[in-house]
Amino acid sequence: MTSYDLIVLGGGAGGLTAAAGASSLGAKVALIEKDEQPGGDCLHFGCVPSKALIKVANDIYKAGRLEEYGFSRSGHVKMDKINERIKHAISSIQEHDSIERFEKMGVDVYTGFGSFVSKNEIAIDQKVTIKGKRIVIATGSRPMVPQIEGLKESGFLTNKTIFNLTKFPSRLAVAGGGPIGVELAQAFARLGSDVTLIEREPRLYGKEDSDAAELAQSLLEKELNLRFNASVKKVEQHNTEKKITLEYKDGSAESIFADHILIATGRVPNSDNLFLEKAGVKTDNRGMIKVNGHMQTNIPTIYAVGDVNGALPFTHVASSEGQLVVQNAVLGLKRKMDYANMPWVIYTDPEVFHLGETEDELKSRQAIYHVYKTPLNEVDRFVADHHTDGFVKILTDRKGYILGAHAVGEGAGDFMQEVVFAKQQKLKIGSLSQVVHPYPNHAAAVQITSNSYWREKLFKGIVPKILKRYISIFR
Repeated sequence: MTSYDLIVLGGGAGGLTAAAGASSLGAKVALIEKDEQPGGDCLHFGCVPSKALIKVANDIYKAGRLEEYGFSRSGHVKMDKINERIKHAISSIQEHDSIERFEKMGVDVYTGFGSFVSKNEIAIDQKVTIKGKRIVIATGSRPMVPQIEGLKESGFLTNKTIFNLTKFPSRLAVAGGGPIGVELAQAFARLGSDVTLIEREPRLYGKEDSDAAELAQSLLEKELNLRFNASVKKVEQHNTEKKITLEYKDGSAESIFADHILIATGRVPNSDNLFLEKAGVKTDNRGMIKVNGHMQTNIPTIYAVGDVNGALPFTHVASSEGQLVVQNAVLGLKRKMDYANMPWVIYTDPEVFHLGETEDELKSRQAIYHVYKTPLNEVDRFVADHHTDGFVKILTDRKGYILGAHAVGEGAGDFMQEVVFAKQQKLKIGSLSQVVHPYPNHAAAVQITSNSYWREKLFKGIVPKILKRYISIFR
């Protein structure tokens, strides 16, 4: 039986980061991936294909607005051309995640399904067994398919299958208003589909700051048919279309028709079939593997990173957890994961950026805080671009330390990065006003927001009186 310093189960973002990092430190590493090529859901079915689709959709949408300048367009979307572009993006990035690349790093890559035999033994397809001092579970998650009458019989799409469409849907129903649901719903709407988004809650962007959620939803309402407080009760196939029966929380019902229905109602962890009981690893009632701040399960030599641990379901979070595990599992350190400084972005247009606490969360814990907010119509570059829908909002404590930051705007995921750095480095909001931006620049929105902090300090309270007295003496 071959022994390793570290065995990694799963070749997604978290697993690949852990395997590469451990190998670079000289550890003997095994990587087990059930698919033919590593990369995980993000590369093959999630982040990469969805962002490639969003880019095409936004290009086409903006091309349509050229009519304002006397241009015209004609024709219809060709799904095969879109699929070609998506596949090209995947294949280009796949080179960085390929088996060959990891083997060159010194990682032993096994293709097959790994499961526990004991707390330090893993069987691959129940044929080959290997042994590891430490084991990292990075098996990710998959779409959660709810029990809906007629759904399986009528057929449905998930984020794993929607990119296989060969014919563009003229009507699309999307069940679920989370990040996957809203991103794909807007993309298909901009490509020309009549999209109905079905959400069981009373609003979209449920985890976002209320100001951001309200604005982003109001903009989406111009492009999508939104149904709130609603669930899909039944799906029936009628010739080439689906009849979808919705049930509302007030007891009323409605039927809508679509060519396809996309199920985006959440994710379930890929923890089943791992035979975790043989290793004694505990999960919660959803199947999420419980971990401590060091990413350790209840078995100290077994770690879990990424979607499977139920923390934050984002690729960059999985990668950060993978980096932490290398330090703890390979070097024996006791570093803890810090989610307080972990940002995320919902890639609708405009983008919705999130960092730290929301204003509602601060109110709920009765925190004393300050709000600094700048609408994008006060930022010259956004005015020049005619993209003024949005704002930057930074929340601080009394001393100016950043508690949360939120933004809605084109490219918000990019121009808000200096705020992430400031919060991670425990810098005050005032430090952001010292950053020099080339004019005109989108990130000036952050600078203008931070400038309001100094205006508050300089023109309120005792400081203005002291300055006035000083200037009179200086003269």
